Amino acid sequence: MSSPEAEVRPAGRTSPSTTGCIAVVNAGSSSIKFGLYAVGPDQPMLFRGQLEQIGVSPRLKVTSADGAPVVERNWTSADLDHTSATREVLVTAVELMAGAPVSGVGHRVVHGGTEFAAPILLNGKVIEALAKLTPLAPLHQPHNLASIEAIAEAAPHIPQVACFDTAFHRTQPPVAELFGLPRRFAEAGVLRYGFHGLSYEYVAGRLKEIAPELSQGRVIVAHLGSGASLCALDAGRSVATTMGFTGLDGLVMGTRCGALDPGVLIYLMDAHAMSAREIEDLVYRQSGLLGISGLSSDMRTLRASREPAAALAISMFIYCVVREVGSMTAALGGLDGLVFTAGIGENDPATRAEVAAGCRWLGLELDPARNAHGVGRISSDASAVEAWVIPTDEEGMIARHASRVLGLQ
Repeated sequence: MSSPEAEVRPAGRTSPSTTGCIAVVNAGSSSIKFGLYAVGPDQPMLFRGQLEQIGVSPRLKVTSADGAPVVERNWTSADLDHTSATREVLVTAVELMAGAPVSGVGHRVVHGGTEFAAPILLNGKVIEALAKLTPLAPLHQPHNLASIEAIAEAAPHIPQVACFDTAFHRTQPPVAELFGLPRRFAEAGVLRYGFHGLSYEYVAGRLKEIAPELSQGRVIVAHLGSGASLCALDAGRSVATTMGFTGLDGLVMGTRCGALDPGVLIYLMDAHAMSAREIEDLVYRQSGLLGISGLSSDMRTLRASREPAAALAISMFIYCVVREVGSMTAALGGLDGLVFTAGIGENDPATRAEVAAGCRWLGLELDPARNAHGVGRISSDASAVEAWVIPTDEEGMIARHASRVLGLQ
């Protein structure tokens, strides 16, 4: 393993709790996000960090709860993989805790299949079962498991908990889960699973705290970020969502194509001689906002551009969201509230305004000043449908689940 090129540790960082912490690990395709949360009823966040550009030019940045920089490291070599990167994260967590124990680790695991509908304490049997789900999430599950196995090897005394992005959607009825394929494929696991479940679960819980009456009604949550989806909540329970068998379905996203006629894939194989791996790269990494604009997958870059293709990409994103709001409303039999969350949903007033304009037929009307502020309720007092902005916190949700499973709350 290569040594870090540089390290910065400003003085005066947050003092960790002497009772220890829960570490949260969210392993993606090229980065590992993590957080350290104090053990206790309120579980305040102590530190948040990210080790990004794994396999390219790895760099680690950690901040305290107030956003002040605490640790910065860069590696001169690209040979840091997910296993060694996880070890670096674990070493950093132990250093930051300054002798206080890491009491447990909670992991975001993308796929729980039909078997895992709730967070679970990890052991060899569970890990083996999760590995069998890799074909259902080939771009995410291996990285999730690599982090789990790296910690199990480096610190076998630390208990680990898996929290699943699919679990929240297990409340959906069979008609929302099935595809129009022969039943034998459903029995083999070809179902609409839905994703972003940890985000939706957090938002549903937060909505219950700040708008209890609305939380018991018919609500659509729009998780709009690089990955994007909608979820229909009926009294806080998922009844429909735009993502399906994989995280590709539904909305146009940063680099993912969204809903696609399967005949297009057959055409690409026949007319363009594309292999499965080439198609995978196309629909996951070259499509969406990036593919349509030919410029960027980042909404901020597109909004700053005067290129017609950038405007087209934004328009298509808005169109897909508005159209799917109609679909989710039909699944709910009406609509009482629309909640925006995630990177675009929380930070882009223009996107919220354009989506709301497309939903006027539902009686939705934003208050421009509230929307510009972007926190809490953003609909007008006269609006028939409430609109809210609720920042998501998937890592905080994982910390809660891990603490509960480990009996630390």
